[in-house]
Amino acid sequence: MTADLPSFGPGFRWGVSTSAYQIEGAATEGGRGPSVWDTFAGAPGRVLDGSTGSVACDHYHRYAEDVRLLRDLGVDTYRFSFSWPRIQPAGSGAVNPEGLGFYDRLIDELLAAGIQPAPTLFHWDTPQPLEDAGGWLERDITERFADYAALLAERFADRVGLWMTINEPMVLTLMGYAVGAHAPGRDLGFGALPVAHHQLLAHGRAVQALRAGGAREIGIASNHSPTWAASESAEDQEAAALYDTLINWLFADPVLLGRYPTDDLAAAMPGPVAEDLVVISTPLDFFGLNHYAPTLVGAPTGNADTGATDGIALPPGLPFEPRALTGYAMTDFGWPVVPAAFGEILQTLRTRYGDRLPPLYVTENGCAINDGVVDGVVDDRRRIDYLDGYLRALKAAIDDGIDVRGYFQWSLLDNFEWAAGYTQRFGLVHVDFETRTRTPKASYGWYRELIAQSRR
Repeated sequence: MTADLPSFGPGFRWGVSTSAYQIEGAATEGGRGPSVWDTFAGAPGRVLDGSTGSVACDHYHRYAEDVRLLRDLGVDTYRFSFSWPRIQPAGSGAVNPEGLGFYDRLIDELLAAGIQPAPTLFHWDTPQPLEDAGGWLERDITERFADYAALLAERFADRVGLWMTINEPMVLTLMGYAVGAHAPGRDLGFGALPVAHHQLLAHGRAVQALRAGGAREIGIASNHSPTWAASESAEDQEAAALYDTLINWLFADPVLLGRYPTDDLAAAMPGPVAEDLVVISTPLDFFGLNHYAPTLVGAPTGNADTGATDGIALPPGLPFEPRALTGYAMTDFGWPVVPAAFGEILQTLRTRYGDRLPPLYVTENGCAINDGVVDGVVDDRRRIDYLDGYLRALKAAIDDGIDVRGYFQWSLLDNFEWAAGYTQRFGLVHVDFETRTRTPKASYGWYRELIAQSRR
């Protein structure tokens, strides 16, 4: 089934990714405090199917079963996230020993199975008390995040080799604070720019705290995709360039170059920006790339296609407009399947950053394919085709000299997919959200065979 795929070599790292709020459940158990996603999902009309992550995949109770799935899959690394409100319910101050104990058990179970834990410190589940105090709009949260990073390093650095600070700071900035489609549901437009700066500063402070605490490989998991102009017109080209700057380079340039991509953006940021950029650009051991699909962008016409933004309407008056990208196969989430765009963004990162670009890990890549269980089997051939195409594009980039050290498929399990609730399935393993029964899909077997073949 995978015989004609190229080999990535024995040293390449294979994994899968998940996040705490999307799979753990146990929202009110074990001393966990409330997060912004508990609040947001609990409000009517916020999540497509009216669901919450209060139970999710029940990973909190079923983690041993999930580690067995990881072991049988053959991955050598598992990317998950710590739940900040499970570890520090108020976001500062008292630490919850039951929360730390859960991650002790998970990490020890992974190591016993021969799997390296690769945690992300923050995957959008801000403790609600911190949001009540201003959240990511306030500079104080960067200090709280550094303290949180330090306590995690103290507890886990002896057993964890690969660390990520923040997942996709762009998404929290845009979806959480600019348009309000994700928690905490703020609708600030360009007034959300301080959120970008504070996440980046929190990242830099966390890198320093982790390193001081003995953590080894440290990076970030940042999402990037090509932005394609809708036409050759000057107006469309200008709109696409602005969108590209805001979605991609606003978040990568400060980390990798120590500067914002434009003087106007630097001037819009709060605090002593020049001093902060020194912290933000603290050298990394790797840069994590999350990639899914390119975006087609043109000048505003008033007829934006919300399919290009996961069905979410952007506010009027923006100087750019995402458009539907046609002519490609589509995932069930409406995202175009364009493996060439994967190679393009890898090449763009190398060209833009040169020797400032550390080794790369693909920390997320995958697709929503919503096939169900039929006679005990989930035949998700379209996911296999997707992964086949994207991994071929990745191998071509590696053969061209781009230093990519590993690949993490999103995701191990079908899970709570944020504002889409349980309507979209990204997992290699099907989850019945009434019984929480796990059923490995055909893609699970395909990925297992690929990993085994690559190690021969």
